[in-house]
Order: sequence, then structure tokens, then C-alpha cells
Amino acid sequence: MAGISTHILNASLGQPARLVLVKLRQEINHQYILLDEQFTDADGRIPAFKIDSFIQANYQLIFEVGDYFQALNTDSFYPSVCIDFKVVDTQQHYHVPLLISPFSYSTYRGS
Repeated sequence: MAGISTHILNASLGQPARLVLVKLRQEINHQYILLDEQFTDADGRIPAFKIDSFIQANYQLIFEVGDYFQALNTDSFYPSVCIDFKVVDTQQHYHVPLLISPFSYSTYRGS
């Protein structure tokens, strides 16, 4: 199924990052507009973002990790993580995971 999904793993705890607010934005005319925002589930996942028109464009996922770490009473460096990526083939599914710890993060294109 074509679309965009994500999940977040907290590497410092070795478990999913639940209840992290994630915003999906799409670039139109050199400006980003908000398409959807959701909280990660108990498994740290957002299985599908709500997208009215899935088109070739640049997108951003913005993960509000500062609030997540604050809720854990853990000092952290990044208030949010923004991942910019492009959708070229709207027939494909784009899974964009995030691996976090209080002072670092990593991402990749998943499947």
C-alpha cells in the first residue's frame, strides 16, 4: 500500500518511543504545509499518515522528541528532529524510521 509511515525506537532504553508527536508536512510552492499529525502508538509506530493527495514532492517528518524525553525526566539535546525526504514514485510505500537517544539520532529508508 502506497503512503508514508514511521516508527521510533529509543536506543538508550532499547524499546519503542511511545506517545511522540509526529507531524507530516508537504512542500508546495517552496512552502511546507501540514498534512497530518499523530502520536506514536505503544509500539512506537504510526502505520499510516492521512494524506488526501499523495503526489511527487518533498516531505518532512517532524518528531517532537524533546517533549518525549522531558516526560521521561531525561535531559536531551534535540527539541525536535526534522527528516526531509522526497517522494518520487507514488506507487511505493515510504517507511521512514527514527532511532533516538537523548544526544543523537539516526534514520534510514525502511521497508
